[in-house]
Amino acid sequence: MTLADAVALQTPIVQRLLDGVATIGADPPGITRDAYGRGENQAQALIAEAGAALGLTASTDAGANLTLRWAAPEPEATPVLIGSHLDSIVQGGNFDGAAGVIAGIGAIAALKAAGIQPKRDIEVLALRCEEAVWFGLGLIGSRCMLARLPPGALDLPHARTGRTLGQSIADCGGDPERLREATPLRDPGAIGAYLEIHIEQAPQLIEAAAPLAICLANPGNLRHPFIRITGEDAHTGLPHRFRRDAALAGADLSLALERLWLEEEAEGRPMAVTIGRFHTPAARHSLTAVSGEFELSLDLRAYSAAHLAALESRLHAITAEVAARRRVTIALGERSAAAPGPMDPALIEALWNAARRCGITAPRLNSPGSHDANNFAASGVPTGMLLVRNRNGSHNPHEAMDTPDLMAAIRVLAEWLAT
Repeated sequence: MTLADAVALQTPIVQRLLDGVATIGADPPGITRDAYGRGENQAQALIAEAGAALGLTASTDAGANLTLRWAAPEPEATPVLIGSHLDSIVQGGNFDGAAGVIAGIGAIAALKAAGIQPKRDIEVLALRCEEAVWFGLGLIGSRCMLARLPPGALDLPHARTGRTLGQSIADCGGDPERLREATPLRDPGAIGAYLEIHIEQAPQLIEAAAPLAICLANPGNLRHPFIRITGEDAHTGLPHRFRRDAALAGADLSLALERLWLEEEAEGRPMAVTIGRFHTPAARHSLTAVSGEFELSLDLRAYSAAHLAALESRLHAITAEVAARRRVTIALGERSAAAPGPMDPALIEALWNAARRCGITAPRLNSPGSHDANNFAASGVPTGMLLVRNRNGSHNPHEAMDTPDLMAAIRVLAEWLAT
């Protein structure tokens, strides 16, 4: 049987798993698989069952990440890890993360069906809590694995249960005390490569009429989830010259950051600014009051550590200027950061060549999102990604990846694994 035929035969298995995680996460109008909770746990169990059916060896680590291992009889090289995540945002879509874990299962199933024996161990990872919505910190499973948790992370509260990250990890069979040692659960130097398949989060592949792309880089991010602006409450009739309007200061800050974004893009330095929360205090805001308080969140992204550092400096300068002009105080508050994830040049070429051998058009594109791949790349692991065409973006109920496009990515992955 050819490898192409073997991949095609796995379509029902892949579809069954996609439908299975959708059923687990059903939360109309979208999908919710809570990290370190019922949704993520049930999705892990489904993937573990699929791995057992293929004869893969299952294990979990101190971060409660699931690993399914296909051992080579006499490994000739360090293992290849194929991974992504199973959690989702609240009422998001079904494919962000989960498609990549399922792709790993599909690729191994195809290689087995084609009678291709691996020359090195192949492992499928279901990494925990990639989405920052649950603890205010993203990429947690890969951070745990590679000792990249920031100080205090294990004390962060879960958005729904209120239990700390450490308690939540223990609830799911992990070992938070082991994580406090801050040493990697896997030696990055003993990992041959990390591959991740993920839906594309922009319409670039729709525009290119291509089923998949070879990822060039993922952005790193700088996040301030609770920016607080303090001015002075006042009556709506107060003349402008007397006001210390926190809401207008929030608007000024947001628009100044957008101007920065457009300037950087015009200079050929891709980045992104997202204001996620933007509000006066719900318990006190009023039609007839000038608000002395305002809150917003900021996610700032760029593709190199140097660019992120420069942007952070600009952020502080903009914040100081707005605060002085509006006569308010702006506290940026809590800060988290994730390193950019440049893909390995040799893997980019190898994946592109695998796509070419399969007769599949695969342009080279940056990903607009940060992924677990960032942590592997930042730890020195050769890292590669395939992006799968997806209408309607991600982090919304309308994610629209077509299974044939995912099968094309599995075909390229299997081709690369077979070489």
